[in-house]
Amino acid sequence: MFLRPFTVDERNTFPSAISEQIWDMKYRHRADGQIHDVTVEATCWRVAHSLADVEAPELRGPKALEFYEALCDFRLLPAGRILASAGVNQRATLFNTFVMGNLPDTVEGVLEIVREAGVTLSMGGGIGFDFSTMRPRGFGRNLDGAPGPIAAMETCDAMATLLTSGPRRGAMMATMRCDHPDIEEFVTAKSDPRRFRNFNVSVLATDAFMDAVEADAPWDLIWRGEVHRTIAARDLWLKIMQQTYAAAEPGVLFIDRINARNPLAYLETISATNSCGEQPLPPNGACPLSSINLARLVRDPFGPRAMLDMEELRSLVGIGIRMLDNVIEVSQMPLPAQRVETLSKRRVGLGVTGVADALAMLGLVYGSEEAAATLETWMREIQHQAYRTSVGLAREKGAFPLFNAEHYLKSPTIQALDADLQDQIRRFGVRNALVTSIAPTGTTSLYAGNVSSGIEPIFATSYNRKVTQADGSQTTEEVVDYAVHCYREKFGPGAPLPDQFVTAMTLQPLDHVRMQAAAQKWTCAAISKTVNCPEDISFTDFEMVYLEAYRQGCKGCTTYRPNDVTGSVLSA
Repeated sequence: MFLRPFTVDERNTFPSAISEQIWDMKYRHRADGQIHDVTVEATCWRVAHSLADVEAPELRGPKALEFYEALCDFRLLPAGRILASAGVNQRATLFNTFVMGNLPDTVEGVLEIVREAGVTLSMGGGIGFDFSTMRPRGFGRNLDGAPGPIAAMETCDAMATLLTSGPRRGAMMATMRCDHPDIEEFVTAKSDPRRFRNFNVSVLATDAFMDAVEADAPWDLIWRGEVHRTIAARDLWLKIMQQTYAAAEPGVLFIDRINARNPLAYLETISATNSCGEQPLPPNGACPLSSINLARLVRDPFGPRAMLDMEELRSLVGIGIRMLDNVIEVSQMPLPAQRVETLSKRRVGLGVTGVADALAMLGLVYGSEEAAATLETWMREIQHQAYRTSVGLAREKGAFPLFNAEHYLKSPTIQALDADLQDQIRRFGVRNALVTSIAPTGTTSLYAGNVSSGIEPIFATSYNRKVTQADGSQTTEEVVDYAVHCYREKFGPGAPLPDQFVTAMTLQPLDHVRMQAAAQKWTCAAISKTVNCPEDISFTDFEMVYLEAYRQGCKGCTTYRPNDVTGSVLSA
């Protein structure tokens, strides 16, 4: 046991009032009526110390200090489960992202998966289900019945409601293949704003389906190898588009691309993601998350020598990957099958946040070709450094148990890496099968002073946010964007904002797609991203967003257009 590197009244600085509020509500450790994290630095030290405790004895002190220094000035932002629960003796997982086991095609099997999902949710994990394994409604004559996938979804939704209190909801994703006989019912499942409030929903669109849509060809709906019925692919596509135009869901996941670019394709087939979509995972898969705050890495922001500190970026990638690998060791897991799956592949998801703020500080307009090229450069550096770090960890601690150099190196994701790095992977293996993922980071971005979330644009220069209090009541808080705050500190509170301060609703939807596609080139998992669309966007232009996302290499697409079905957490 080594001492903290600070006294309780030495620091305790926050970048904004909302930052302190989020820390106090979400991440500050309290137990038995006592406050244990006296300052935010105490929270950072608790996390750093806990995650360094699995290192070799001679490394624990140095690594704890290294982790702490990256955490305490908001440069490295672990996901909320890590900040809230690392080093705390309570029944919680440090993982945000899970996919449940395959849903069996029996009532008893579904109820068992629902029980396991309840255990996972109760420990703090968000979960995904693939309902494609359920027989269509009314199919078959056995006494165990065929209530269909939507009935199974209702059971899962009721379970999540039972486990949550107040306005907090369970975080779940439901997916279904585009060739399942019940896909049309699935597409419209959330038309009623009272149903499935604990679920996000996404259609698994295959390459064959996208080709059939473009060719206006017939499309077979299949169950267990037999054609159930045939529809027009274009009709199904338009139903998906019309529903998401009206109600912001379902999203679309390009599932063949997800599997083709998965370095573990030789071991697994993916058919679901976590609740926000940034982690495609196999049955019982899980992944810990963390983000690098790029807004903190800009030197001379808004100045003539503004630049992102690439050396600092590489250093933080190394710290972040090692920290996440340690999370795998220290975290409790809700289910034994999740522990086995996680340890055999050791997935981690290091991403970014504050992208739009960092670009604004450099004078770049989010969504422009120059901004997309810059983001692609940053993500390429992160991807390469993450794999270099994981190779180093493999040499130090061993590669992930199911590593097979011959098969792993055939993946397009790995073949895109520099030749010398591929050679190192061949010789030494990697500790972590996948290393990068871009999460939405909504709450942790607020904790860091309201930096722009993930790779999203600045939502608004200032906005009102509904904040749920401990007693379940809601208050409305005005929040100023971090880069805007920095600009006005430098040039004065009345200084007009320059042209690079574009916002989510002033951008063209295809500008969003350009940024997502640029980041996806160098992200080995996936990206949580919402393409904001104006309410008056034409249906033709709206449909083009999804088609362009597919053409430009994205792994999925989600949009938000103001509508009567869904509400909004944020308002300008």
